[in-house]
Amino acid sequence: MKAIHIVLLLSLGAAVGGAASVAVQKATTNAASSGGEREILYYRNPMDPSITSPEPRKDHMGMDYVPVYADSAEAGDGDGVRVAPGVLQSMNVRLATVEQGDLTRQVRAVGYVDFDESGLSHVHLRTEAWIEDLRVRTTGEQVERGQVLFRMYSPALINAQEELLQVVRSGADRTAARERLAALGLSAADIRTIEQEGRVQSLVPMRARQRGSVQELSIREGMQLAPGTTAMELADLSRVWLLVDLFPEQAADVQVGSGAAIRINDMSLSGTVDFIYPALDTATRTVRARITLDNPDGRLRPGMYADVDLQAGTVTNTVHVPAEAVIRTGSHSRVVVALGEGRFAGRAVKLGRRFGDRFEIREGLEVGESVVASGHFLIDSESNLGAELRRMEKAGPQDEPRQVVWAEGKLISIDRQAHEIRLAHEPIPELQWPEMTMDFSVDEAVALDGFAAGQVVRFRMIEGGVLGYTVTAIEPID
Repeated sequence: MKAIHIVLLLSLGAAVGGAASVAVQKATTNAASSGGEREILYYRNPMDPSITSPEPRKDHMGMDYVPVYADSAEAGDGDGVRVAPGVLQSMNVRLATVEQGDLTRQVRAVGYVDFDESGLSHVHLRTEAWIEDLRVRTTGEQVERGQVLFRMYSPALINAQEELLQVVRSGADRTAARERLAALGLSAADIRTIEQEGRVQSLVPMRARQRGSVQELSIREGMQLAPGTTAMELADLSRVWLLVDLFPEQAADVQVGSGAAIRINDMSLSGTVDFIYPALDTATRTVRARITLDNPDGRLRPGMYADVDLQAGTVTNTVHVPAEAVIRTGSHSRVVVALGEGRFAGRAVKLGRRFGDRFEIREGLEVGESVVASGHFLIDSESNLGAELRRMEKAGPQDEPRQVVWAEGKLISIDRQAHEIRLAHEPIPELQWPEMTMDFSVDEAVALDGFAAGQVVRFRMIEGGVLGYTVTAIEPID
């Protein structure tokens, strides 16, 4: 296993170390010519720094050995490298400062627009009737409060009107007669009209009790309806709900009052979480959060999908660096630190959580230090190859290999920038894990371009990495 590791590291050196070695060789040669003679300690193989020679020579590929000078970082620090300013520019190296401050985590999720349930109402008949004059004939029509929806013929309503008119003529108390008509569905305005006109209306109007659009239309002109029949359903769309599905680990950081940045088609909106449903959706294993949005112009339509960024907690006074500055492998993370005067060295760090394009640093860096944000892979390969080989040589037989486990699952989401995936995996007996959904780091050597959310895969993982376990191989299941 150790031999394989060495071969892999040498392959990495061959891929990127060659370019950096040539660059460093040119830089040091130029420095010697401009600043006088410098003491050469030895020459090293451009592909394998552990192979040295006391005199100039070529390797088996015809490449010149690289001189190592007494005043170079390579001579004094096996874990570092010195690069000339001109070479840094050609390598497109960009530095970033280690900062300390507050970070707000964002949870990215998908939501959809739905009806505000408090704005839904049904139109029911309270007595047997026949629909004689249907005024609203199609779903989607907009109606106003008090608008006549249809007129109906009902023997019970005719009898109730006659009782009211008899009371009016006799001068007796009208309260009971009015209440009976109201109980049968007539509005107060229509009851007053009957009293004023002094005659029975054979076709009684049914009016809308709220403003809204017709979402369901269950009647047609001429139909006979029994009491309790739903004639229509109205929905007020001046306010709508945005329902957001969150995985349990995401929902743990979202609270009522959390702010939200919302994108629906070409619209950018903001809102606040006003309710989190207490139960988990058993089908999707997600927690639902609700955001209420005003919709005065009707542009938000139920069924629309939205991309939602939720503010999910803030950490204060923490050390952080750009996420692009972090080099992550299956077992650890590191950065390339700028030591000054063109000197660089790789350094292991302990990562906290990721907040957008920043990583929280819990150990390994001090505020104000400079790290390489771009071009670090080339420098890190050059400076770290020799040290890695020495660490492997020192590793004794007591170092036990980590457990490798194969499992199957369904891809829920893929973060190609962070090189992370979310999997809903089957039970894993080797780890005594039940069926559940988890986030995994993915080894940098594993390509994710050919995979998509919803795909069923077989994957290999080992313990280690930012998220606890790292996927080191993944393949589709047909």
